Amino acid sequence: MTQNCEMKLVGSTGSPFVTRVKYALKLKSIEYEYIEEDLCNKSELLLKSNPIYKRVPVLFHANEHPITESLVIIEYLDEIRPDIHPLLPSNPSERAQCRVLAYTFDDLFYPWTKEFMVTQEKERSEELKKLLIGGSLMLEEAFAKLSKGKAFFGGDDIGYMDIVVGGFLGWIKFYGIVFNFNVIEEDRNPRLAEWVKRMWSHEVARSVIPSHETHTKFRNMLISSMFPPLPVSP
Repeated sequence: MTQNCEMKLVGSTGSPFVTRVKYALKLKSIEYEYIEEDLCNKSELLLKSNPIYKRVPVLFHANEHPITESLVIIEYLDEIRPDIHPLLPSNPSERAQCRVLAYTFDDLFYPWTKEFMVTQEKERSEELKKLLIGGSLMLEEAFAKLSKGKAFFGGDDIGYMDIVVGGFLGWIKFYGIVFNFNVIEEDRNPRLAEWVKRMWSHEVARSVIPSHETHTKFRNMLISSMFPPLPVSP
């Protein structure tokens, strides 16, 4: 992205959490400099800016303290640019519902998706499929409530929860191609399936969701970091 901007984003392109922040930045028409992080060889910049979790994304804005965690960054961007494509609902109760759903999604869905990506045990893989299907049914119900019959979680256009879930669309497609497993299916999740089509047709989604090749490299990186090769005996 543009260099010499007052806003900088440290990330890893295959990360769904980084994709979320890119969604928000694009929707808000905010120019930023993107700094790619090697998660297998973490930089001093990342370690200093996020010393506790040591993970991406990290947002730098002018001389402010680094901002970490994708959900926090999205809300920060919504607060500093409230006049451009508002993301969270204006109603306090609806904002609270979105936040609860987002944190529930991250606490449950991401650990399942990450483990499913790297598991080498067939029995555990089948268990994770059932958990992910259960998660998709939860999202189907949540979409019906939040969208109020409109096209997106956010109503007429992409909002906060669209970004939260949309960051994983590339991975959901990846699972269908690589593992022949569809987390979202028309028969099981009719509303979500239509939402997925709308998201993929949205110009912002097409510009920020990583390619299949990027997802493949990211998965290989995760596998190598979690299951390093055994040392060779002399």
